[in-house]
Amino acid sequence: MPKDGGIGASTKRREDVRFLTGKGKYTDDINIHGQAHVYFLRSDVAHGKLNGVDTSAAEGMPGVIRIFTGKDFEGVGGLPCGWQVTDREGNPMQEPPHPVLAQGKVRHVGDPIAAVVAETLEQARDAAEAIEVDIEDLPAVIDMKAAVTADAPKVHDDLTSNLCYDWGFVEDNRQAVDDAIKSAHHVTTLELVNNRLVANPMEPRVAVGDYDDSTGNHTLYTTSQNPHVIRLLMGAFVLGIPEHKLRVVAPDVGGGFGSKIFHYAEEAFCTFAAKAVNRPVKWTSSRSEAFITDAHGRDHVTKIELALDAEGNFTALRTETYANMGAYLSTFAPSVPTWLHGTLMAGNYKTPLIYVNVKAVFTNTVPVDAYRGAGRPEATYQLERVIDKAAREIGMDPVELRRKNFVTQFPYATPVAVEYDTGDYNATMDRLVEMADFAGFEARAAESKARGKLRGLGVNSYIEACGIAPSNLVGQLGARAGLYESATVRVNATGSISVMTGSHSHGQGHETAFPQVVADMLGIDASQIEIVHGDTANTPMGMGTYGSRSLAVGGSAMVRATEKIIKKCKKIAAHLMEASEGDIELKDGKFSVAGTDKSVAWGDVTLAAYVPHNYPLEEIEPGLEETAFYDPSNFTYPAGAYACEVEVDPETGKVEVLAFSAADDFGNVVNPMIVEGQVHGGLAQGIGQALLENCVYDSDGQLLSGSYMDYAMPRAADLPSFKVDHSCQTPCTHNPLGVKGCGEAGAIGSPPALVNAVIDALQRGGKDVKHIDMPLSPARVWAAMNG
Repeated sequence: MPKDGGIGASTKRREDVRFLTGKGKYTDDINIHGQAHVYFLRSDVAHGKLNGVDTSAAEGMPGVIRIFTGKDFEGVGGLPCGWQVTDREGNPMQEPPHPVLAQGKVRHVGDPIAAVVAETLEQARDAAEAIEVDIEDLPAVIDMKAAVTADAPKVHDDLTSNLCYDWGFVEDNRQAVDDAIKSAHHVTTLELVNNRLVANPMEPRVAVGDYDDSTGNHTLYTTSQNPHVIRLLMGAFVLGIPEHKLRVVAPDVGGGFGSKIFHYAEEAFCTFAAKAVNRPVKWTSSRSEAFITDAHGRDHVTKIELALDAEGNFTALRTETYANMGAYLSTFAPSVPTWLHGTLMAGNYKTPLIYVNVKAVFTNTVPVDAYRGAGRPEATYQLERVIDKAAREIGMDPVELRRKNFVTQFPYATPVAVEYDTGDYNATMDRLVEMADFAGFEARAAESKARGKLRGLGVNSYIEACGIAPSNLVGQLGARAGLYESATVRVNATGSISVMTGSHSHGQGHETAFPQVVADMLGIDASQIEIVHGDTANTPMGMGTYGSRSLAVGGSAMVRATEKIIKKCKKIAAHLMEASEGDIELKDGKFSVAGTDKSVAWGDVTLAAYVPHNYPLEEIEPGLEETAFYDPSNFTYPAGAYACEVEVDPETGKVEVLAFSAADDFGNVVNPMIVEGQVHGGLAQGIGQALLENCVYDSDGQLLSGSYMDYAMPRAADLPSFKVDHSCQTPCTHNPLGVKGCGEAGAIGSPPALVNAVIDALQRGGKDVKHIDMPLSPARVWAAMNG
């Protein structure tokens, strides 16, 4: 059994006390004396020439302090993209500027044209309505394939076309893949859409800029998953503020799911405006604003072909994907459909030849970037849908076809440039078959049929790459930042500990799980340890939280820093007990001399570190604080198998999810309760995408699903009680904790499992339906059943 509060214990989340009692401190709770408020006037057309912005009538209105337009940002840097992708010829992607406020053109509904700073939000909004904007409408391009035709309107006039890049991977495999598909015994082809999503975190984005003219110091309070990255991007590339003069604070953040990774125009504006008007400036997004300003997710159109031999072995895989970038390149957008998607197209399978082509396209829509899973759900969905279709075409059980092609020997180098260090895909599938009671399905299907319903069972086997790394590799792939993580462990004289981390918590339970790691190493109670994060002024430079990297990368940095603490403590303990440092052991918060009854308590050693009256300073310096930066040597590879059981009403097309089982391999697990919660959340989001959520534009670029009246979010009644298991554990071999990451798994594995289940139900009901694009709304399912 795990030690109380240590690794493996299902310790309740300590941060939940303040969240559940309404005592969390979110960015919108921050109000600075004398602050002004900002309201953004945004474009209501998707594409237009900006002929003029007349603010004269608005400037004299009550409470108006200043009105800013794009002219005020001439000479100021645009929002930078953090990743450069090169095309199949080795040429860099097309990378247009992204101004803080629109200059010359507007390129999507929601593009900010002007910003009014006033005493109150109401006064700022009233003044914005008085601004006269002269926009010459231009044809909008929304459809990705239409956008890359020769006569398509260009989103950016200074680019050669709307094609950001045409990426081929692995280019050396291309001809061999083509030849293998031509000569294959069987080829399954599937065209599918990965629908565009709006992240919709609980807390909308907020930015509060402050400036101290006595010191020249800037402070930005923002809803960010990575405050250090925002400081770097905004300070160095947009506003030209030295890092030591710029502090970025991300307090409690109510969910992110990727949408709060990126540097947004509102953050730069509030920081800029605070100095310009010499007052704090605050902006809080409305939910309607969030729909047209927060980066969207997914939005891929794909053709995938799977070649098999006569025995059902996979011989080659080829995909062609159109990936929507929206109107501008968001911070990490180019990497999502390439290095976070193409490198996962091997899945859990030993397919020898793979070629992935991705065409990234600019359209007159909100920018698209990472959303929970970021590239891995897109890869898994393509792969697991085409495998299911192939199984039906060749008459093989979908589970057996997967088992036949599973990777079973590790380490395994895939043909798409990554190496899986460990895994056991048959073990998770075995566990799934038991959990989901495959043996009893036929009886349940007969019972459903007796009630006039169609019952289906869908399966999925996924793998993902987490803890994005290492820096030297991603640097070669176009990343413009390192992807290490940092930690400072400060031990106080009385033995309590503050751990400062570059990771950021916005729902992951860091304040609970991180202390468990340190407490387990030291043998002390986790209550003695606090976690400090989210403020660039008192945490070491770190890359933040996304890609399920918190424990695998951030936790590993803590381990390395704690190891340095232990090493120094052993040196002090050896001196206190007049023993050799090599004979000192640490167990249960006590240092002892091996083979003797001599010992000294943790608190005595930490006190001695700060009261160094009797040890040699030339050997041991006072104090007990250590910092470590951890740069992983490889990705981690969580994997699992999911099963979904549904009932379809043939009269209406309505799908009801009856049961969902998830068997995951996350390596070592620090807090099982937190892991289970993370999987539950991911499953809800994945089922939401599969059944309900869809971000839709009309041909003029107007967002038709711009509120919760038109964008369907999953509710509790839409979901069954989940069966979740993570007992199949193959520890990661290259980080000190053996952890792999769990935050995105549910959102990766659930969409294909659900769609496979619906297709299974329809096929069992005699309907010749091979595919339905997400979301599987009743109207879509009914239409498919009825031709």
